[in-house]
Amino acid sequence: MNSVEATGKTVEEAIEAGLKILGVEKDCVNVEILEEPSRGLFGIIGTRQARVKLKLKLDAKQLAEEFIKDVCSKMGLDVSVQHEKRGEYHYFYINGRNLGILIGRRGETLDALQYLVNLVVNKRLSKVGNRAKIILDAEGYRKKREKTLIRLAKKLSEKVKRTGTKIVLEPMNPQERRIIHSALQGDEKIQTYSEGVEPYRKVVIAPRNNERSAQ
Repeated sequence: MNSVEATGKTVEEAIEAGLKILGVEKDCVNVEILEEPSRGLFGIIGTRQARVKLKLKLDAKQLAEEFIKDVCSKMGLDVSVQHEKRGEYHYFYINGRNLGILIGRRGETLDALQYLVNLVVNKRLSKVGNRAKIILDAEGYRKKREKTLIRLAKKLSEKVKRTGTKIVLEPMNPQERRIIHSALQGDEKIQTYSEGVEPYRKVVIAPRNNERSAQ
């Protein structure tokens, strides 16, 4: 059920009735007032209830942008958000002043916000069996981080080939691990794979002497 019409003595009562039917909070829906409540002569004869239409917000872009701006506002940040859809991923680029607090040490705060956005948006989309994959960036941090990780991967791979000893990197999120794997996948002398349990899962760069799957 994507939408519902509901009635009540007041507009608010009608909205609450609709929300109960849909089983969601008010910020999950768009509200259209179909009829205002009215009363007849002397407020007794011909009473008419309020009638509203509630429609679930099912657009990943709208849901994510609203959540991002709300969180940033509560952090005292004035931001603009740009959206781009590439394949199955939704990319949101956050711009503004003093966004260091939003990025955090090694992107930890940005990663946390990205996790929350995915959680909130997909909880709402699940009402109709949909899902969205969302990536957040702030002031180009992800792109800079990607370049840094690629340089690191190339440098460490040379060390592995020179010493014949595997190297275990620091824990990384799935997105950053994929960057390392992709950067080195064409090198026939080394292999990469992941080990450990989230959120402490790490990439291993090792001489190619057996087959492991990169995850």
